[in-house]
Amino acid sequence: MTVLTIGQPGRAPAAPERPDGFLRASRRQAPAHGADATMSNGEDDRGRFARLVTPHLADAYSLARWITGNRADAEDVVQDACLRAFRAIWSADVNPRAWMLTIVRNTAFTWMRKNRPAAMVAVDDPADLEQAHAIEAVDTATPESTLIAKSETVRLQAAIAQLPVVYREALVLREIHGLGYREIAAVTGVPIGTVMSRLARGRERVLARLAGSTP
Repeated sequence: MTVLTIGQPGRAPAAPERPDGFLRASRRQAPAHGADATMSNGEDDRGRFARLVTPHLADAYSLARWITGNRADAEDVVQDACLRAFRAIWSADVNPRAWMLTIVRNTAFTWMRKNRPAAMVAVDDPADLEQAHAIEAVDTATPESTLIAKSETVRLQAAIAQLPVVYREALVLREIHGLGYREIAAVTGVPIGTVMSRLARGRERVLARLAGSTP
């Protein structure tokens, strides 16, 4: 099986400049449960949010951007997702990363249904994609090899950005965020077989686009 490498597994290639801003906004806008609910271990809503959600804000933003197609919309989605997560913080399961990504994914599709009735997803221009998702060059790389690597990365990301959203989100969750098939199935709400099918078809479409593109 051909494996597409579109980023370091488990590492989001793009993060908001100040992810803590989402946390501050959530504190301002989200209501506390009761009088700022506190469990017997002394952890309150905000402490639990900081522990379970804040570490995954970069991944949340990355997924939202891949789904929506641009930075501003992704920021709106993550803001809404953080508010939802805060309100439901005591329902977080044993895998808070997958739990948060599920909320982001659902929030993104709700946002798109409201703001993009035709389900048309705008794609950032290649220069913006390169800046947002540029790979880290190794110390021994020459300027020429670094330029080629970045060019190939931009072509690959542009091909992925043109995929139907169901294929795109499956590839991003698998190849960038490093989720397993079961986790992707839980996040997207589809059977594992569907996940595998979407990954296979998404990879085929990406490879076809790359094969037909001009170097």
